[in-house]
Amino acid sequence: MKTMRLIRLAVACALFTALPHAVFAADDYQLGPDSMVQEGVPQGKIVEGKHTSEKVFPGAVRNYSIYIPAQYDGSSPAAVMVFQDGGSYVNKTGQFRVPVVFDNLIHKKQMPVTIGIFLNPGVIPAAKQGEQARNNRSFEYDSLGDQYTRFLLEEILPMVAKEHQLKLTDDPNQRAICGISSGGICAFTVAWERPDQFRKVLSHVGSFTNIRGGHVIHAVIRKTENKPLRIFLQDGSGDLDNLHGNWPLANQEMAAALKFKGYDYKFEFGDGGHNGKHGGAILPDSLRWLWR
Repeated sequence: MKTMRLIRLAVACALFTALPHAVFAADDYQLGPDSMVQEGVPQGKIVEGKHTSEKVFPGAVRNYSIYIPAQYDGSSPAAVMVFQDGGSYVNKTGQFRVPVVFDNLIHKKQMPVTIGIFLNPGVIPAAKQGEQARNNRSFEYDSLGDQYTRFLLEEILPMVAKEHQLKLTDDPNQRAICGISSGGICAFTVAWERPDQFRKVLSHVGSFTNIRGGHVIHAVIRKTENKPLRIFLQDGSGDLDNLHGNWPLANQEMAAALKFKGYDYKFEFGDGGHNGKHGGAILPDSLRWLWR
């Protein structure tokens, strides 16, 4: 009996000692040196603008930012990477700090000279005084089909090239698209619909759930002829679980379908929640893998 009590006491002490570390370790991701401004690395410039859709999402107004690398000289078309929920990605002190990461990786020639296009979701202005404006984010991002893809190809890319006098590549292998949450499923849908235009996808805690029917995508992948895509998925065990679905399970289903079909894909599954901590911490490695 004494021996058993000692064993139970030892186990209890071990659990008490380990538990705080396990709790504090969850979602405790830290940014590395490639996410920090480095001495001697040329910094690109960021210009901002506002766009009103006249064709695909009539009346939707959105702010956007353009990142132009210091190495871009206009002599040849640059690679392109489009970010949904662009405000969170372009923020140099946020979870992703894309301009800083781009500066460092382009300088080290670990990714091509790339123009970043950071788009916020559209907002439909109030029709009458006293009414509220309507956020168009879920409709734009969570809907399946080619509507958002057409928006990029027919409105945004031509506008960016013309308004900012930039040469953008039309090579689909040099075009990437990225997003978080609903922006993640949006990024995948764009490339899935038009692999002749976009072939690189980066999804952070992607909403491959039944917000607007996205829960079927993994099943569609399994029954569709392969497309020339390269896909990086990130999610965590602490992600959402609600009436729309279970995000960790949905992302694991996506990864399993991509593996089954033999896609060029990578899946980083951590212990994080529905945020950009993990995705931001591994963003430099994600981009190196995507652009390799």
